[in-house]
Amino acid sequence: MTTSTFELFKLGVGPSSSHTMGPMSAAGRHLANLARDGHLAKVSRVQVTLYGSLALTGRGHATDRAVMLGLIGYLPATLDPDEGDLSLLKLAAERRLRLGGGGPEIAFAAETDIIWRGDMRLPKHPNALRFSTTLGEDTAVVDELFYSVGGGFVADEREMELNRPVDSHPVPYPFISADELLQMSAEAGLTIAQVMLANEEARRDRAAVEAGLDAIFDAMEASIDRGMRQSGELPGGLKVKRRARLIHEDLRSRAERHISDPLIAMDWINLWALAVNEENAAGGRIVTAPTNGAAGIIPAVLRYYDRFHKGGVAGRHTFLLTAAAIGALYKRNASISGAEVGCQGEVGVACSMAAAGFAAALGGTNAQIENAAEIAMEHNLGLTCDPIGGLVQIPCIERNAMGAIKAIDAARLALVGDGEHSVSLDKVIMTMKRTGDDMKDIYKETSLGGLAVNLTEC
Repeated sequence: MTTSTFELFKLGVGPSSSHTMGPMSAAGRHLANLARDGHLAKVSRVQVTLYGSLALTGRGHATDRAVMLGLIGYLPATLDPDEGDLSLLKLAAERRLRLGGGGPEIAFAAETDIIWRGDMRLPKHPNALRFSTTLGEDTAVVDELFYSVGGGFVADEREMELNRPVDSHPVPYPFISADELLQMSAEAGLTIAQVMLANEEARRDRAAVEAGLDAIFDAMEASIDRGMRQSGELPGGLKVKRRARLIHEDLRSRAERHISDPLIAMDWINLWALAVNEENAAGGRIVTAPTNGAAGIIPAVLRYYDRFHKGGVAGRHTFLLTAAAIGALYKRNASISGAEVGCQGEVGVACSMAAAGFAAALGGTNAQIENAAEIAMEHNLGLTCDPIGGLVQIPCIERNAMGAIKAIDAARLALVGDGEHSVSLDKVIMTMKRTGDDMKDIYKETSLGGLAVNLTEC
């Protein structure tokens, strides 16, 4: 099974794909399963237990809010954050919610019906949540366990065993490694983007694929633009000030000096990445790319390509399809979850995807594209996930700006070579996975180590 472009890039809300979007989607799946089995109308109580990383950093990542919004009937792709806030205020006041918007109304109190088990890490994944739903007045309980595996993806126990969704679509090029991807591309005489496009066309027609890619680009652009208009402090108590608007105003005010500054493009790239991740940290609308914590890297590099290299629609499509092919390899063979492998699985993967996409959009060969992806990850190996206060703010926001610059550098290094290199992308992905396995849990989105416990020194 090859992950779709539109599974890796999807519209959602901040601050976290694994801790916000995933739990919200899991609640929706639980309600859908109850309705499918004829149980929804009988529900009298729902309790949710959060395990491991979801519990340890869930308050800073708004996991409790996400679960409640999911039970009310909201989904990440369509949630209006302001409407969601009003629904949560109503729930807090009345201590009752209507399941799925049209199901039975039940009593629900966050302090008793959401159980935090940060002391318990389930073996299949550190991001686990259980829905224990009582039917009627008897003791019958429907118990479902879900795992939020990164990037907003959710798997039940069966899917975790299969390592893929149950209803995966057959595709003409079902690559599971970079070597296979390169071999299939060479045999078919196709670029990596063309291989990914053929796989997408097995799921929907060409016009729908192209419209979907355009919608992804438009949503990324919107998140940059909105982030550059906002000011004030980010929520959560760290008193982190939004900087994108001031940086944007400064860049515009000194436009006449740009011609004498050879690194001015770097300032713009930094700005665009910061703008997206400030939006994410504020709970705004962004595109998982492939996660929320790393959502600023690909939009920043893509806008750089579009504006500084005179990119167009075809180039943007090539960029996104190529980036998605690389992201699919990481999701299949390692992880895009900071709670599982550290931030190398989020910022590192996004950097690798962006480097590949940028190299492809500039006309790189398949070998150069694979080399760009490899270079980018090679220099993100071991990157820890240690958010202060469990908030996707420090060091996450600046880390996206650094990741965007690194992605461009990786692509440029690859494009001055012929694609030959010592370490393959497959070997780097394997190394990333092993590094994540060896990394102590305190450095994997638990806020128990690193910067998260040294706030006074930051």
